[in-house]
Amino acid sequence: MLIRILGSAAGGGFPQWNCNCSNCRGVRDGSLDARPRTQSSIAISSDAERWILFNAAPDLHRQIQANPPLQPRRELRDTPIAAVVLSDGQIDHTAGLLLMREHRQPLQVYATAAVHQDLTTGLPLLSVLQHYCGVEWREIALDGALLQIAALPGIEITVLAVDGKPGPYSPFRQNPRAGDNIAFLLHEVSSGRRAFYAPGLAAITPPVRAALEASHCVLVDGTFWQDDEMIRAGVSTKRAADLGHLPQCGPGGMIEMLKSLRNDTRRILVHINNTNPILVDSGPERAQLEASGIEVAFDGMEIRL
Repeated sequence: MLIRILGSAAGGGFPQWNCNCSNCRGVRDGSLDARPRTQSSIAISSDAERWILFNAAPDLHRQIQANPPLQPRRELRDTPIAAVVLSDGQIDHTAGLLLMREHRQPLQVYATAAVHQDLTTGLPLLSVLQHYCGVEWREIALDGALLQIAALPGIEITVLAVDGKPGPYSPFRQNPRAGDNIAFLLHEVSSGRRAFYAPGLAAITPPVRAALEASHCVLVDGTFWQDDEMIRAGVSTKRAADLGHLPQCGPGGMIEMLKSLRNDTRRILVHINNTNPILVDSGPERAQLEASGIEVAFDGMEIRL
């Protein structure tokens, strides 16, 4: 199983276009020991030929340009991207679908019924695409059945409904449904190796804990360092919990959970907000993570299981 981190930042990227916080200002003017990042997305392949996008970021065109395996190589108009799997309906995970409107066949999009409803009503991206390339919606069921994708042979996917919220545009924002946010446990049958991908996590439920403990590599929500991070930075009045994200610090936080995993588990934080101090390569927060055996994802990172 091959995993490429296409984008490692949360919504807005890093630096965010309209943000002058110390992190964004520092990476923009070169005074901060940090690297720019595009918005959250990964690509997975089992044969290095066909790739499945897990989320389609607004920066997808830049991500394809930066990742040769995703570029056309056989025909005049071509793509090795066989399908898109959505973990939620957030703009930073779906706006890139519009960049795929030139797709030569109907675009295969895997999404839950809840996300499909939002993307055909409140944010009708899929409805718009029907007028261009067309869309083949493949429903992601929440009944425990394994998800198998033809272009990802040898990999079985268990889907977990996770706590979180739909996008602010959704009429269900304050009344979340099962399927608004999901995570994926990917099992490579031939090797027995497992990877867990959860870019948005509001809580560590028993099923999530079991998936984390079963995995050899986990890529999980690294949005915020602390619950009141954006309040401290002066950019928002909202807490991490208000936005459906579990912060790294504090009792029951992501660091505590990841440190409890077995020693041979690779632990990687993805979907990192521009205010998060872990973006500073030489900062004390990064040193704390490294001492705990936790990595911070970066664009172009490749993982082989």
